[in-house]
Amino acid sequence: MRIQLILDGHPVRATLNDSPAARDFAALLPLSLGLEDFHRTERVADLPRKLDTSGAPDAPTPQAGDLAHYAPWRNLALFYRDGERSPGLVILGRLDDSQDIDRLATAHRVTIEPLT
Repeated sequence: MRIQLILDGHPVRATLNDSPAARDFAALLPLSLGLEDFHRTERVADLPRKLDTSGAPDAPTPQAGDLAHYAPWRNLALFYRDGERSPGLVILGRLDDSQDIDRLATAHRVTIEPLT
């Protein structure tokens, strides 16, 4: 599924994978969330609820441009740098254009909506 993130007014496109967690995330859209920096690696925001992570693979090593759900804290993580493997992390999708990754590092607010 294609989605659009509006980061501080700038549209950025991404594609969700076909996992149960990504489909559950898509069901929450549209969302508008405040973002905070976490470890100078990712921007994070609390989701309204924990996502369905059934059948999720072992925790991957996130890469810059990944959109993920950290299930233990019920949050969305937008990686602007490569991260470290963390149990409970589920990759939901990825930014379509790597040139947009820099926008994640400074974003304070994101609106996420499905693209038709």
